[in-house]
Amino acid sequence: MKRVTLKDVAREAGVSYQTVSKVLNGKGSVTEATAARIWAAVNRLGYRPYVTARNLRKRASFLIGYSWKPMPPDQVNPILDKFLTSTVEAAEEAGYHLLLFPLRREDQEAVAQYRELIVTGRVDGFILSSTNYDDPRIRLLLDSRFPFVAFGRTNPDWDFPYVDVDGRAGTCMATRHLLEQGHRRIALLAWPDHSRAGTARFNGYLQAMAEAGIPICDEWIRRGEGHFNTGYQHTRELLALPADRRPTAVVAVDDQQAIGAMRAAQEAGLAVGPDFGVTGFDDTPGVQLLSPPLTSVRQPIWEVGQRIVQLLVAILRGEEPAERHILLQPELIVRQSSLRHGTWS
Repeated sequence: MKRVTLKDVAREAGVSYQTVSKVLNGKGSVTEATAARIWAAVNRLGYRPYVTARNLRKRASFLIGYSWKPMPPDQVNPILDKFLTSTVEAAEEAGYHLLLFPLRREDQEAVAQYRELIVTGRVDGFILSSTNYDDPRIRLLLDSRFPFVAFGRTNPDWDFPYVDVDGRAGTCMATRHLLEQGHRRIALLAWPDHSRAGTARFNGYLQAMAEAGIPICDEWIRRGEGHFNTGYQHTRELLALPADRRPTAVVAVDDQQAIGAMRAAQEAGLAVGPDFGVTGFDDTPGVQLLSPPLTSVRQPIWEVGQRIVQLLVAILRGEEPAERHILLQPELIVRQSSLRHGTWS
């Protein structure tokens, strides 16, 4: 097939090839309508400055792009650290390196960063994380037919390679565990309903409660961002409910909210575990040192990083992966925060 050139794109978009070059390189100023027309022509024609790395082209960069949303300067993210260490190690074993670029911009500006890396040939493929419904990055990469693998899923009708952890199974296990401890009024500290991962974890709670035949009180569902203060405030509100509707336990979809819930319960004079059960999600390093130690759902983050890179490298080499959709199972780590009686290990 004849290689698509800048002039082909310019002709398709009805502009000069110099204008196309400037837009693709992020230089010069054009109207939003003109830029959109140029990018549409790029995608429609399948323009690439170089042949992609599917067959290990001679001019391959051997770089894999990965972006993430930075935490505030005063916070650490040990889950991200483990994920990055795993992907870097797996990439180096395959002869690749990671090009890291934190995303500090809104969605459309972030998409522009991906476009620039594609058209300039600086990366051979991408690893995506923190995926969500209608994710514009995934839509761009699918439309551009550019190699990538995601940590997470998005719209059910979008077909792309991914590795994910079964969040539904995780919160289902945590809720069943609290039910086994004798709890019946169990609340959920959830994420906002626009979160895809949050929806999966929400559904796990619903599944376990339905299996137990326990109707859910609307007041038991509390939504908010995954912060200590969110879990703390919501748990205070839950404990202020009338006695016949007051939860005796909470399932949190992240550890930070769970820690906030523990603090609120303790301030209310409750013994976390015997009086008020709490479970978290992620098994963040250090939660075993809390008083009491936190029961949490552990994700196989190291395996996720390894499997993502292996899948992406296979795609870049033009191989047909044995699995394109990989769903890994989490593990419930039981500690004292959820135990009414007995011992923990």
